[in-house]
Amino acid sequence: MTDLKTSPKPETEGAPAIGAVGMARWAWRQLTSMKTALILLFLLALGAVPGSLIPQVGIDPLKVSDFYAAHPSLAPVYDKLGLFDVYKSAWFSAIYLLLFISLIGCVVPRLSVYLKALRARPPKPPRNLQRLQGYQKIEVTGSPAEVLEAAAGALKSRRFRIERYDGAVAGERGYLREAGNLVFHFSLILVLVGVAWGSLFGYRGTVLVVVGNGFANTIAQYDDFVPGRAFSPDDLPPFSLTVKDFQAKFETSGPQRGAAREFNALLTYEVTPGAPEQSYDLRVNHPLKVDGTSVHLLGHGYAPVVTVRDGKGEVAFAGPAPFLPQDTNFSSFGVIKAPDARPYQLGFEGYFLPTAVIDDRGPISVFPDDMNPALVLTAYYGRPAVEDGRPESVYQLDKSKLTQFGNGKGDKLRFQLAPGQSIALPDKQGSITFDSYSRWVKLQVSHTPGLNLALAGILLAIAGLMASLFIHPRRTWIRVTESDGRTVVEVAGLDRGPERGLGDELDAIAKALKPVPPVKPNEQEKP
Repeated sequence: MTDLKTSPKPETEGAPAIGAVGMARWAWRQLTSMKTALILLFLLALGAVPGSLIPQVGIDPLKVSDFYAAHPSLAPVYDKLGLFDVYKSAWFSAIYLLLFISLIGCVVPRLSVYLKALRARPPKPPRNLQRLQGYQKIEVTGSPAEVLEAAAGALKSRRFRIERYDGAVAGERGYLREAGNLVFHFSLILVLVGVAWGSLFGYRGTVLVVVGNGFANTIAQYDDFVPGRAFSPDDLPPFSLTVKDFQAKFETSGPQRGAAREFNALLTYEVTPGAPEQSYDLRVNHPLKVDGTSVHLLGHGYAPVVTVRDGKGEVAFAGPAPFLPQDTNFSSFGVIKAPDARPYQLGFEGYFLPTAVIDDRGPISVFPDDMNPALVLTAYYGRPAVEDGRPESVYQLDKSKLTQFGNGKGDKLRFQLAPGQSIALPDKQGSITFDSYSRWVKLQVSHTPGLNLALAGILLAIAGLMASLFIHPRRTWIRVTESDGRTVVEVAGLDRGPERGLGDELDAIAKALKPVPPVKPNEQEKP
């Protein structure tokens, strides 16, 4: 007896390993999908929120310092997360770069597909037209050739691209809808490129200039300066300007009392050293344009002009000291430093009040214009400090090594001065005179080379979005046959999207193919 040999069962094979190349392809497909692009766009918008709510080092470093003082435990955490410089943080840059790659991966393959579709002709009519979304069947007079010619003319008049087939005419329109989608995505790339260009090669800085003083466009003269990563100081245009005058007008009555109605600064500027001097009236939203650089008027305030004499009678400080507004009535806080005073260095801290009154809260300003100016200060003294080269804020007084003057009655020294008044400090340590006051303006000087490209991208995005919303792709076929001496016309259409008036258009095409026969002369009504 012969043994029957059974073939062994094949071993179940596991799924083949995807490998590094397969994994890379899968990752690329995921990154360049529309879903991923939308998620990254949402994350980019979400990531920009902290940049608007949390003070940024590149915009207002003083507010960042105040945040550290107010939140000593939270501020270091924010700093490690890059929340004080959001737009230069690693995580924001990663989202930005991934979105840029994702959009390119979305647009480029679709562009080739769209170009092929743009050159394609309308397809042949289906065998069963009556199964389409819209369908009509009519009988007309005339030969099939004449009706086909009339059908082609009717479709052309409705902006269809036509193609003639044996006994039929095909028409298609709405090619630009897909172009609108591509333009929208391509415009996002333009916006990202424009923003990246400006971030790399642009710069932004602010400077406070007292009326009568000037500014030269060099890094050393900026209060704060934020350059792009590829910026070079040699790229700064060598212009200079002088603030000749500043004028402000405020509402004096009604519910809007104190609201600014107008403020502008009169400038003179030179494009290059030795160039002819030119004048410009700098206003809000009307920046000065110089060699691709914009000078904006951001704010204004007061700068009391004082003279400080030390215990030896020598002038330790003389000139304007900018004070920063703290409220809408321009109660302005500031400090005056006289580190070179001897035998003790002197310091002053307090408020400039443009319209000063005294109530239960003490001296306050009740109007932003200079109707009753006053300077309210307290004074400090201390041993002369040793210069260590570290920068200090001109708007803050380091009181850790200073002592506040007393008034001789067991209380701290506080005093109020009107323009022209002086006060002698206790123990013959010196004096301070409130000579007058001036105004200052805060200017932002910026250069954003990719701004026009980003603006063009935004306009293209709007145009592409409108095209994708309002252009309706549609295909229409007209087939003409002859049966028993009659000319039969089938008109069918298909909307490539939601149906929008397809039946009305088919009615109009059918009506165009059934002209009213002309009235013979002998059939005209007699008068």
